[in-house]
Amino acid sequence: MSGTAEPRRALLREPRFRSFFLAHTVSQFGDRISELAFPLLAVLVLDATAAQVSVLTALVWLPNLAALFLGAWVDRRADKKRLLVVADLIRAALLVTVPVAFAFDAGTLAQLYAVALLTGAASVLFNTTYPAFFVLLVDRSRYLDANSALSASRSVSFIAGPALGGALVQALTAPVAILVDAVSFVLSALGIGRIRSGPAASATNGEDPRPATLWHQAREGLRFTLRHPVLRASLGCTTTVNYFTFVFSALLVVFASRTLDLPAGLLGLALGAGAVGGLLGAVVAPRLSARIGVGRSIVVGAVVFPASIALVAVADGPLWTRVALVGAAEFFSGIGVMLFDVNLNALNAAVIPDGLRSRVAGAYSAVNYGIRPLGALTGGALGSWLGLRPTLWIAAVGGTLCVLWLLPSPIPAVRSLDQVHSPDRPRPDLSEVGG
Repeated sequence: MSGTAEPRRALLREPRFRSFFLAHTVSQFGDRISELAFPLLAVLVLDATAAQVSVLTALVWLPNLAALFLGAWVDRRADKKRLLVVADLIRAALLVTVPVAFAFDAGTLAQLYAVALLTGAASVLFNTTYPAFFVLLVDRSRYLDANSALSASRSVSFIAGPALGGALVQALTAPVAILVDAVSFVLSALGIGRIRSGPAASATNGEDPRPATLWHQAREGLRFTLRHPVLRASLGCTTTVNYFTFVFSALLVVFASRTLDLPAGLLGLALGAGAVGGLLGAVVAPRLSARIGVGRSIVVGAVVFPASIALVAVADGPLWTRVALVGAAEFFSGIGVMLFDVNLNALNAAVIPDGLRSRVAGAYSAVNYGIRPLGALTGGALGSWLGLRPTLWIAAVGGTLCVLWLLPSPIPAVRSLDQVHSPDRPRPDLSEVGG
């Protein structure tokens, strides 16, 4: 354990990374609360159907379709920190409108839809800016440890966040729980704002000095992503798994509340207790990659992550069995997604040139996150047509097909990031990776 814990502690002793880590952690806790509170508010207060809840989920991710162009725009901006702060404050302001409206009995499903769409747009701004800001905080040699630390904090939020969200919804109502998320974004903005920015030149290092249209830059990011052997396989895999896991996630709260009859508190507890796997996965990811290789760890995670949905699909019987199976599904899914994300994010960061980071992130998000609304809407449609349980089986089986993108690619042969060509090269040749 000391082999990975010590580098992580060293990172957290650095003031700039520590500030970002704390801001990220607070924001992640707020997100976990809202992810449970929003659909519960729709289901329990507004009596939303499975299809309506799936639309709510879809709208959060719909703005990612514009990420291709937003990423190109972000690459033109020198002050990445300011964009992150603005994105956090926009999300906080939008979320505050929900408890205010419901306090005056004016809350509607239409308002939830609008807030979901606009906060989703602010999230796209944050997520396309983040990769370029991340490399200003962390040296290339520490990508894996930094991603592990950030993923670990995200996993802790999955442990305590849903349980806290369920308790807040049950004790203080869903609108109050959403207010907590708004406060978390304000705290995140304050934390990121405290970080001393690096040299402006670092944010645009490697960028083509010749003037170009936004469309040209967006197309450049998409072209690089689709032509790069690692990024192309990574994008195909993550897009496939995201499509099917969002078929699942759009139905989870409805299935757990109505079919499994789990109270909000127990549902939050099951999701939180199960997400201990996410923390375990984030902690062991660097050690496992050191033992079996970065690429093989990604392959293992790509299978375990979606296959765990099957445990929810079979959930039945006494209350404790239903809670345990949902928790077990989240546990193994959490392990899988962290093995997948920690290693794949570090690998992607290692192969993208600095001047293309936001453009590639935008192109990647437009496809990878843009598929999520379609997955959520498919989940709602199939849930209404075939039933909730059969749809969960489709999500479990379909999600595991993502591994087919990885197997013929260079990714499984990558043992460490040292084998990967420098990101300063526009088109790394990974045909020899793995030896």
